[in-house]
Amino acid sequence: MLQGKTVLLGVTGSIAAYKIAYLASALHKLHADVHVLMTKNATNFINPITFETLTGNKCLIDTFDRNFQFEVEHVSIAKKADVVMIAPASANVIGKIAHGLADDMLTTTIMACRCHKIISPAMNTAMYENPIVQDNLRKLQSFGYEVISPACGYLACGDTGAGKMPEPAELLEYILREVACTKDLAGKKVLVTAGPTQEALDPVRYLTNHSSGKMGYAIAKMAMLRGAEVTLVSGPTAIEPPHFVHFVPITTARDMFEAVTSVSDQQDIIIKAAAVADYRPTTVADNKLKKKDDQLSIPLERTDDILKYLGEHKHPGQFLCGFSMETENMISNSRAKLEKKHVDMIAANNLKVSGAGFQGDTNVLTLITQDSDVSLPLMSKEDAAMAILDKILQLTH
Repeated sequence: MLQGKTVLLGVTGSIAAYKIAYLASALHKLHADVHVLMTKNATNFINPITFETLTGNKCLIDTFDRNFQFEVEHVSIAKKADVVMIAPASANVIGKIAHGLADDMLTTTIMACRCHKIISPAMNTAMYENPIVQDNLRKLQSFGYEVISPACGYLACGDTGAGKMPEPAELLEYILREVACTKDLAGKKVLVTAGPTQEALDPVRYLTNHSSGKMGYAIAKMAMLRGAEVTLVSGPTAIEPPHFVHFVPITTARDMFEAVTSVSDQQDIIIKAAAVADYRPTTVADNKLKKKDDQLSIPLERTDDILKYLGEHKHPGQFLCGFSMETENMISNSRAKLEKKHVDMIAANNLKVSGAGFQGDTNVLTLITQDSDVSLPLMSKEDAAMAILDKILQLTH
């Protein structure tokens, strides 16, 4: 995902420095060219050899080290960088950068960088809340730096409060958002529905389906990485929502209908990937359902047809994509759905095809429009999400 991208990691003197080894490793596994810059204080918390082993690049500490491969080390690396993250960022280094002081390899390199710069403060709560530190952070933001708010929790010093560096997985998401994809969806608002819905039968039981939400979550994440402003409306799933999207949790089909229709007019692209329960009971039993002759008799009614409503109320220029899960006659059934519900594209799959459908991490899709059927091979759901977004962009440009 990060092939051809250069990431600079600045590590300062904080007990949280050891966590950046996990971040460096994750970036390297995504094929980024990772360079680590350390302050001398940082070397008291983690050995530079750790980063050199994980990244395959020399860890830079001393501005006057003559054993380097570039003519002017800090300038050359600054020119190569696609993104810089300083994590953990100590109060000392934050203050120096905010006031234009460059007296070591880390600060001189940061000063020469023209790319996006991200700061992750990590320090004692009292230090973080100090008005001087807060003023320095605001100053950095005014210069275009992105500041990640620290987490609250138990700190190494024994205090509890703000100042804890977020986990490496979260820091990685900030880097991915910046450099993972071309921002070809910048300025677009994208609404995605995902997951199943649940319709209560009684206080214990409910009607639902096998949807895991993975496909919809993948679409939301990929659209966000491509620069879109994303709203994700999701039924109950076991998946952590993607970072940097507006997440709207719902339970029933009615909840989803109301959540979607309340914002649908503001969207440029709507992708309904949710598998909504088709029926709900006309009334919910106050007590547990009782059997009669080993049979349950439950009066049901159809739930709201969200896709049809969106198709009938689609405004000019808006693109609507639905999903179709079939077990037979996939193309003809999906094309009928395309016409009946007035949508622009159907992403169809056959649940009987190996690697397609619910729960798994892969999918086999056919993208159906008025003019064509494009069959995609077996691929990960993230790659399938990218293919869907590619096709939408192709059709809207």
